[in-house]
Amino acid sequence: MKTNSDATEIVLSYIKALDNEEYDAAGKYLNDSARIKGPAGESFSKPSEFINMLRQYRGRYELKKTFADGDDVCLLYDLVTPAAKVFMCSWYHVLDGKIDSIQSVFDPQAFSPSPIKRSD
Repeated sequence: MKTNSDATEIVLSYIKALDNEEYDAAGKYLNDSARIKGPAGESFSKPSEFINMLRQYRGRYELKKTFADGDDVCLLYDLVTPAAKVFMCSWYHVLDGKIDSIQSVFDPQAFSPSPIKRSD
């Protein structure tokens, strides 16, 4: 039986690989059929497409909080990219030792050509 720590370890290892810009290594944590959804319903048909998008943004994860419930892991974090710093929430589901789905919530306006400036 898997524990919360197994799923959490897999997700955090994936994040660490992304932070180190080891995109091929990060991709190995994703099931070939992983479903990845963004805040506006956008999705990626292949995990490799998602990894290639992440290569372009070159973001670093500043983790704020990690929650786990069985094979589900939720991260609250700031994604820091050269273009923007965005607060995000991502829900990961782990199946058979790999990430099977990711659903993220954030304000996509931060990545638009002319983001709205807001005071903190």
